[in-house]
Amino acid sequence: MGVHELRQKARAAPRKQHGIKVEKAKGSTDAVAVKSDHTVGWAWPYNSRYRSTCFLVLGFAFLLRYLVSLHSYSGAGTPPKFGDYEAQRHWMEITIHTPVEDWYRNTTDNDLTYWGLDYPPLTAYQSFVHGSLIKALEPEAVALHSSRGFESPTSKMLMRWTVLSSDVLLFFPAALWFVSEFYSDYREKQRVWALAMVLLHPALMLIDHGHFQYNCISLGLAIAAAAAVVSKRELWACVFFSLSLNHKQMSAYYAPAFFAHLLGRCFQKNSFFQSIIAVVKLGLTVILTFTVCWWPFLESKETVLQVFSRLAPMQRGIYEDYVANFWCGTAMLFKWKQLFPMGTLAKLALGTTVSACLPSMVHQVYAPSRKGFLYCMLNCSLAFYFFSYQVHEKSVLLPTIPVSLLGVEEPQVLQWFIPFATFSMLPLLLRDGLFLPYLALMSLFFEISKFPHYSFERSVETSNTRLLRKLPTRFIALSVSGAAVLHLMYLGLQPPRRYPFLFEALIMAFTFAHFVLLALYTNWKQWLLPKDTPVKQKVT
Repeated sequence: MGVHELRQKARAAPRKQHGIKVEKAKGSTDAVAVKSDHTVGWAWPYNSRYRSTCFLVLGFAFLLRYLVSLHSYSGAGTPPKFGDYEAQRHWMEITIHTPVEDWYRNTTDNDLTYWGLDYPPLTAYQSFVHGSLIKALEPEAVALHSSRGFESPTSKMLMRWTVLSSDVLLFFPAALWFVSEFYSDYREKQRVWALAMVLLHPALMLIDHGHFQYNCISLGLAIAAAAAVVSKRELWACVFFSLSLNHKQMSAYYAPAFFAHLLGRCFQKNSFFQSIIAVVKLGLTVILTFTVCWWPFLESKETVLQVFSRLAPMQRGIYEDYVANFWCGTAMLFKWKQLFPMGTLAKLALGTTVSACLPSMVHQVYAPSRKGFLYCMLNCSLAFYFFSYQVHEKSVLLPTIPVSLLGVEEPQVLQWFIPFATFSMLPLLLRDGLFLPYLALMSLFFEISKFPHYSFERSVETSNTRLLRKLPTRFIALSVSGAAVLHLMYLGLQPPRRYPFLFEALIMAFTFAHFVLLALYTNWKQWLLPKDTPVKQKVT
């Protein structure tokens, strides 16, 4: 018997790792976890011989975030409105000094034209907690009215540490949980690499710890919801995803995937009555979670509508600045904002977004699977990014998360898409003075993302990667060369006076074309996946 046959036989045999016996369901590409002699969840790094490596990854991820935080941020020293850093600081100021009912309302103390709150209640509560901590340590940083544009060294350090702590408390544990659940059938070295690909995400580090935002909270909650889905904890998935939606409304990019997959799971019950009961349980869980989050604002219909009006500012237009999506990427050919009024564009955006999501949703309703759910997350988030209304450049973070979660399954997609997604934000990052960390993190990611191929490339050499490997070498070379040329043009040349934003438009069109290719591939790939066979016993 040859080496190849021995490997095939070893892979076909059921494996037992850390108390979980992993079996392949007949006709399914997804491994199904069956409860064994030990109860383990996402604690595998703590009781394995690779736990020290996992802690090294966590420590290195934290160090990189800290180093990025030493650089500039959005709107640094640029009055009168500064930037996103000032927006987050101002929300802390408002939430700790005004009544809850005034947080989303224009008042003497809360001028909505100056960075008014435009995220859901969980962001407001987070701002209150962080603002209270900063007030205890440096009251001047969040003083009402007088703190606008406050940028002392101590306050900047405190603000940066609120993001770092949010990452450690939410994003890191969520990533650990997901990797331990979804990759339980993989070798420990592969799981460590999968964890690294989620945590060493250059775009997310640059936006949260450079530009300054708290995407790690909403995305961490979304990853926790995905971990709950792949571990068959549907009610917890509803709780975590509802919390993610209540932190940032952009988490709605994932909503079709969660809805379709969980509905498909309900349809797999033994009887129609059981399916109805399952749907009711999920619905009640979502309603209860939303009720808890919105409770302070449910005193009147007017208060609720006021909050909603802040969450959907239609007057901002179909996209902000330069975005690598359909509307902006094709703007050089079609002047959408001139061709159609705002209301018509909103309807077009809704119709195209729903149409682009439908194929992935239909697949998960009729053939739900753990792996298919992640592809559905990716495809639906790309659909929202391409076509939805009011998209900004940072929205590209949403599709990068499922790509990171699928890293071991789709290593070529990971190595290709994450850098191009980060590249699409280059104009924003340059404005923020973040080119040095951009260059460093991109270079590091290119090296780390290639590292494990010598050890397990064969194990993932299936239909998952065969299509991308067969892409013409000339196309790959042209793609990389084009990105390099655009970098040089944008950094070293002056655009024509008649077209001052020509280079930005070229970057958006170029990256959008690459994203379209990804969407075509991942939609096709999702439809090749069979549904999961129901688990024998849920892992607790």
